[in-house]
Amino acid sequence: MASPSLAREQISIVGSSTVYPFATVVAERFGKSTGYSVPKIESTGSGGGLKLFCAGVGESTPDITNASRKIKQSEIELCKKNGVTEIVEVQIGYDGIAFANSTRAPKLDVTVDEIYKALAKVLPNEKGELVENPYTTWRQISSELPDIKIEVLGPPPTSGTRDAFVELVMEEGCDSFPAMKELAKKDKAMHKAACQGIREDGAFVEAGENDNLIVQKLSANPHAFGIFGFSFLDQNTDKVQGSKINGVEPTFEAIGDGSYPVSRSLFFYVKKAHAGVIPGIEEYVAAFTSEDAIGEDGYLADRGLIPLSARDWKLVRQDAETMTPNL
Repeated sequence: MASPSLAREQISIVGSSTVYPFATVVAERFGKSTGYSVPKIESTGSGGGLKLFCAGVGESTPDITNASRKIKQSEIELCKKNGVTEIVEVQIGYDGIAFANSTRAPKLDVTVDEIYKALAKVLPNEKGELVENPYTTWRQISSELPDIKIEVLGPPPTSGTRDAFVELVMEEGCDSFPAMKELAKKDKAMHKAACQGIREDGAFVEAGENDNLIVQKLSANPHAFGIFGFSFLDQNTDKVQGSKINGVEPTFEAIGDGSYPVSRSLFFYVKKAHAGVIPGIEEYVAAFTSEDAIGEDGYLADRGLIPLSARDWKLVRQDAETMTPNL
């Protein structure tokens, strides 16, 4: 690690496209209210950010990475292997994953199982054999759904939104099939691949890490659906609307109380070795975890962040103030 006199003057942050707009607001306020430079933030996706973060210690590596899912054990091991041994995990709140379409089209009322059937790469047939997904329209899945082609824009594999969507929708829907439950007993690796695989025949289109781009494309194509964080839905209600999933609307309240089925926690991770070397890291963490930012009436709630409970916020704040490594 470079000595303080040779260190970067600007905090380097990478990671989740979902956390990116929240971090950007904090960074701008931080730059205006302190004598520190505005942190440089790149939207690389949660997986991409953690890969960069875990590459090592030193001013050529990021200080902080944002994540719309919890860090994986394999990523913790990669960090350790490269000398990143002290990591501070900071949970900032919750977010829901919206399954949305244009406000110019009818609102969809869909189940987790039906979304899985629409997007799975393979599905079990009547004999329980895995076959390529045969569905081309929503009506083929259910007579209650529209008779339009299945076309869904979503995030790439490097995205935490994609990881969370696979866990909360694909894996959940997969095990609604008795044949898939049986497969789990016989061959766990094949079961995992089948449950997590998303079709590659054009029905699902990877739209990159820019959720705003998905919103724009949905505005242009009323027959398409998109997968992105609730905050982007909340900021674009004039253009897009969230589908009901299992009968529940994606709302601030439903995500906060857990009744909306596709909800997840949001985090950022701090490299403890860079604190005190790169100027302003502790102060930035303090600003992000302040009640003014992520509290129940914090300014990030106005941007779509679902706040932690008062009790959980106090625990997060305590770890942030002491910069205690907790991984």
